Amino acid sequence: MSDNQVAIVTGASSGIGFGCATTLAAAGIAVLGTGRDAGRLAELERAVGDTGRIATIAVDLTDDDAPARIVGEARSRWGGVDFLINNAGVGSPKPLHETTDDDLDYFLGLMLRAPFRMAREAIPHMQAGSAIINVTSTFAVVGGLRGGAYSAAKGGLTALTTHIACQYGPQGIRCNAVAPGVTVTPMVEHRLEDERFRKINTEMTPHQRLGRVEDIASTVAFLCSPGGSFINGQTIVVDGGWSSTKYLSDFALTSEWVPR
Repeated sequence: MSDNQVAIVTGASSGIGFGCATTLAAAGIAVLGTGRDAGRLAELERAVGDTGRIATIAVDLTDDDAPARIVGEARSRWGGVDFLINNAGVGSPKPLHETTDDDLDYFLGLMLRAPFRMAREAIPHMQAGSAIINVTSTFAVVGGLRGGAYSAAKGGLTALTTHIACQYGPQGIRCNAVAPGVTVTPMVEHRLEDERFRKINTEMTPHQRLGRVEDIASTVAFLCSPGGSFINGQTIVVDGGWSSTKYLSDFALTSEWVPR
């Protein structure tokens, strides 16, 4: 990776976005991190520790002028955009019958409309060799209990990924999705306190642990590297085998089933 490449990472103030931003910066890429919390973004700047490779902008990604502000900042600071990491998201959705119109609009606005508008703003300034990575979810790959508007948004983002790959691939602009399984982040930690949620993930994952931020960040970094230069229109699922197997742990197989 050359020192003059530039990446925009949305939702970079914590969790997966923070990990993506620091990993890309460590690889020599200049990173513009976005988020709503200026204090947390300042922590990102301190973590990278090199003003030549990190800058942040506090912005609500759903604001009408957000894409232009973000892309404009990257271009004015470093002259262009090579990578767009659409990561910003929110968790704890409700099932369809419990989802209000306001809930639906919020999830779709942040996790589908905003990435759409960010890509639309960035693509005219991208050269051959550039890439867009959309962070989706296993809930865009398999059915998910309580997925609701979250599943709808992430599924739409998967379809947007394949469209961008097809439409702009001939210009040398690749687009792929990374679909994390349950990854231990501040957004998920409280849900792991729910015994049912914890069992669904720990007892059905054919791996010795749950996902870590670095698992996702390293996959994103690979897709931005020369090694990923012929990968286009794909979803790479990073979930320890949760979504692709019928695995049950010995504990789950030997536990006594109690009728509901």
